Amino acid sequence: MKRFKLRIPVPAGKLETVIDDPETDRRGLLLVAHPHPLHGGSMDNKVVTTLAKAANEAGWVSVRPNFRGVGMSDGAFDAGIGETDDLLAVAHFVEASYPGLPWALAGFSFGAFVQHRLCQQLDARRLILVAPAVTLYAFDPVPADTVVIYGDADELIPPAAIQRWAEQQHLTQKIIPQAGHFFHGKLKELKQAFMEACPC
Repeated sequence: MKRFKLRIPVPAGKLETVIDDPETDRRGLLLVAHPHPLHGGSMDNKVVTTLAKAANEAGWVSVRPNFRGVGMSDGAFDAGIGETDDLLAVAHFVEASYPGLPWALAGFSFGAFVQHRLCQQLDARRLILVAPAVTLYAFDPVPADTVVIYGDADELIPPAAIQRWAEQQHLTQKIIPQAGHFFHGKLKELKQAFMEACPC
């Protein structure tokens, strides 16, 4: 495993990004988007790192940027609009070094909102939304093979609202019993659900 720490040029300036590359038998690229920047979200969030590690174990290169204004990333919060443009730039930058590898997109909470917008502009094999903030942002329809993962004890986004949103689009749901929004004590179950959802 090789780790790269970069500052990738994007519309906001440069985004601090960590890339973990399994180096052998690469199967794809996973771009992971972290939760809300103004509420402590970063690429080091434990849900984000859990998804990245799971992808690495399955042979995928994981890409974890800090959104604009977080850590060493330039710019200021833009409610998901500018963040989408930034992630598209990160994807184009990264894929130049890994030609031909497919993308998968994963986003947690606010990051799920950004990724559901990005998938409209970036061809991805799978979109995985973890505890998507469907009651806080206006989500558009997503691809039919999108997988939604959430806990039935989510204290921030009502599980019933996520379920209703997913059912309206006939999406695959993976519900983790007794898991709250941040999956405290449930990271092992989250990892298993993600591995089942990832096109590995």
